[in-house]
Parts: sequence; structure tokens; C-alpha cells
Amino acid sequence: MSTLILTVIGDDRAGLVAAVAEIVDAHGGNWERSQLAELAGTFAGVIEVAVPDARSDELRAALADLDGLLTVAVRAAAAGAVEPRRQVTLSVLGNDHPGIVREISAALRSHDVSIDHMETRTRDAAMSGGRLFEATVVARVPASVDLGGLQTTLEQLASEIQVEVTLGE
Repeated sequence: MSTLILTVIGDDRAGLVAAVAEIVDAHGGNWERSQLAELAGTFAGVIEVAVPDARSDELRAALADLDGLLTVAVRAAAAGAVEPRRQVTLSVLGNDHPGIVREISAALRSHDVSIDHMETRTRDAAMSGGRLFEATVVARVPASVDLGGLQTTLEQLASEIQVEVTLGE
């Protein structure tokens, strides 16, 4: 079996997931995992599919036929030994301003922390009339990284960019 990673994007409308699922099934594939979302009228997702080696090229060609409905990019899943990592969750809350995601992601990168999932949003602040920024990040930390050092880096950054950052395992 081959493991393929599909990235899909297009204008949101009913039936997009069904169209991809039908093609995967028709080529003997199995939908393993996915993260799909709609933002501002655009549908986007990442899908992990297992498919028999002999049918991999057929599946790729069939997915290309979705052009016009969805843009689909297909790549083979990365293989290789992975260093043991711990999973942590990071919560961010503060007044919205440009650069928060850039600063947080740079701090994580400086400790070789890999983001698995990130969800962000802005909303009106109830009392102040401004905008609040919220983020939840699920990340993998190498076993060799000191969580205390990561916590210190995030606390210093939070003070500098004036947000609350909470790190939990």
C-alpha cells in the first residue's frame, strides 16, 4: 500500500468531500485521516489516503479530473524514522495586532517544536470594543527539548507582544 497526502482547495459548495471520497473509493483507496475546513467561502483540506501501490497512479490521474471543482495536489507521505516527541497544547489570547502568529511560530521553531494543528480566530472584545486574537496550537516537542526552557521563551514573548500564553501537556 502507498500512503498519499492530498491537499484540496476550492470554492465551498455541497458535495466536495463526496466527490473526493468517491474517487478514492473507486480506486481501492481508504480515507485514513483528514482535516477539512471552510473559511470565507473557501473549502480547504488535507487528506491521508492509503491505496494499493498498483492503483496509485490511477488515483492521481482521477483526482486531477476534479480540476474546476477542486484543485488537488497529491504527494507521497513522508517516510523515515522520527525522533520521539511529546505533544503539548498552547493557548494564546490577547488584543489582536499583526505579527502574533509570526512571533509564536518563530518561538516554537527556535525550540524545534513542530505544529500539528493550529486554530486561530479573532472576535470582538465584549468590554473594550476592540478585537481579541485567540489561538489553540497542538504541537510536538522533541524529547531532547527542555519544556521549562520552552515555557520561559513563551512567557518572555507573551510579555513582549502583550498576550497570554498557556502551555500544557
